Amino acid sequence: MPLYLLAAVAVGGAVVTLLVWYYFSPEYTDVGYRPEQPVFYSHAFHAGELGLDCRYCHAGVEVSAVASVPPTQVCMNCHQLIGRDLASLEPVRRSAARGEPIRWVRVHDLPEYAYFDHALHLRAGVGCSSCHGDVRAMDVVTQVEPLSMGWCLECHRDPGPHLRAHDQLTDTAWTPPENQAELAAHFIEERRIAPPEDCSTCHR
Repeated sequence: MPLYLLAAVAVGGAVVTLLVWYYFSPEYTDVGYRPEQPVFYSHAFHAGELGLDCRYCHAGVEVSAVASVPPTQVCMNCHQLIGRDLASLEPVRRSAARGEPIRWVRVHDLPEYAYFDHALHLRAGVGCSSCHGDVRAMDVVTQVEPLSMGWCLECHRDPGPHLRAHDQLTDTAWTPPENQAELAAHFIEERRIAPPEDCSTCHR
């Protein structure tokens, strides 16, 4: 009887560990996150149909650690002429009139103890879609990758599948070509890519 009890405890412990490992992991808790925003903004329409470049709104992404959320004036550059009477844009007009920022809800929100530099990754040739998915096809931006430490380390250990030409960085529908391994080897040598794996890289 004690042997059966011991086996049951061991199996039960393993099952609980696996359940906690998966259901409390970013793969389960964060992937699929799509918060409601104060103003509906369709990337599928603006970036997809209209073809707005990611950098028009996220202007600092190539020179700064953060991609930056656009100020209201960027919205008003178009919407003081287009859709001026749309009820859905009232929060944007109010924000512009009062000089108060729109409180956008961050979708890809790393914890404060993790450091990530957008400009550094773009210079290396890691495009937007490697982390954010095909945003140009999204009406509502949704987190598609776990952004966990293990997920980041996978890329640092093998960046090749994510490297591309610099003129393809903002193509969110990009997929690796057949000769990706050859191209990646060239990029790694040309750009001297050697992603660090020590703790202080991200935890500063």
